[in-house]
Amino acid sequence: MATEASVSHAAVYRARPTLRLAGQADERVSELLIGMRIEEAEGGMSTAELRFSNWASTTDGGAESAFEDGSRLALGSTLEVYAGDETQARELFRGVVSALEAEFVQGSPPELVVLAEDPLGRARMARHSKVFTDLSPAEVVRAVAGELGLRPSVHGLDAPRGTWAQLNESDLAFLRRLLGRFDADLQIVGEELQAAPRGDVRRGELALELHGQLARARVVAELAHQVTKITAGGWDPVAGSAVSAEASTCAHAGPGGGTSGADWLRRALEARSEHLGHLALATDAEARAVAEAAFDQRARRFVRLDGVAEGNAQLRVGTHVAVSGLSPRFDNTYYVVEARHRYDLQAGYRTEFVGECAWLGGR
Repeated sequence: MATEASVSHAAVYRARPTLRLAGQADERVSELLIGMRIEEAEGGMSTAELRFSNWASTTDGGAESAFEDGSRLALGSTLEVYAGDETQARELFRGVVSALEAEFVQGSPPELVVLAEDPLGRARMARHSKVFTDLSPAEVVRAVAGELGLRPSVHGLDAPRGTWAQLNESDLAFLRRLLGRFDADLQIVGEELQAAPRGDVRRGELALELHGQLARARVVAELAHQVTKITAGGWDPVAGSAVSAEASTCAHAGPGGGTSGADWLRRALEARSEHLGHLALATDAEARAVAEAAFDQRARRFVRLDGVAEGNAQLRVGTHVAVSGLSPRFDNTYYVVEARHRYDLQAGYRTEFVGECAWLGGR
């Protein structure tokens, strides 16, 4: 098992986040930051909430509002957030300011709260109705990314080819629905839109040890949503015949090892199946892909870990985290599906995350 590595090469380091506006470092913005919350999850569109003291000293010994009309920190401003050791900080967020909130409390300096979204924010701003004919899911993603001004990076998803309808949906909702059908994920990295099947996603590897960098962990292994088999059915209008498929094993279980949720279900309760009959499925191959995706999604959610770790900008959605020091039952490698990077003047920089694993009982 991998051993926990320090987040910095220095024994003492400064982990205060730093910010850039329009690609340029801004000392006032970075120094007046008093709180940060950056959230990312499967399905894309990261958000940032940044809290600033809105009162700054001047060179003549006075004071003034730090961010008012004419400030570079305004609605529509582009900003980047870097975190970790300041000498080797990593980009944590890049996006556009979409909202400003001012807070005024008697006896305290005014504060400014800035809300921002990554480039996928544009994909949720309007609804469209379109039909994509004779295209693979990968080609649809590339077409939508081009319309959004994003650089697509798509791995796999070259089949099946078909007709895909976007009916009064935002581009973000449409992409999430399309990719979810084939068990794929969507994320923004810089200006690049990345899409790939979940089984092919690995955005990094980390080791965390309880009472080391891992400060707290809560693990739940739940059978309520586990199944031993999923079937799917539809109708082929060309051949005039029914189509069907089933899945009873996990094709893309993700990292880790042990006993699967389906095996625990058979052992502890009883076999249970679910049928998907509400989807428009025209071929056996499409039905098989949908059944396998649904089975894999349930299987991976068998064990869920909520953790709080020392602030680490490498702890992102798609990271494989080897957790140790809990117990032989729960020590395992988890796939991160949510990450929240927090900073304030009292607790400093910390990362909250949610990981999933298809296995229980050790490697």
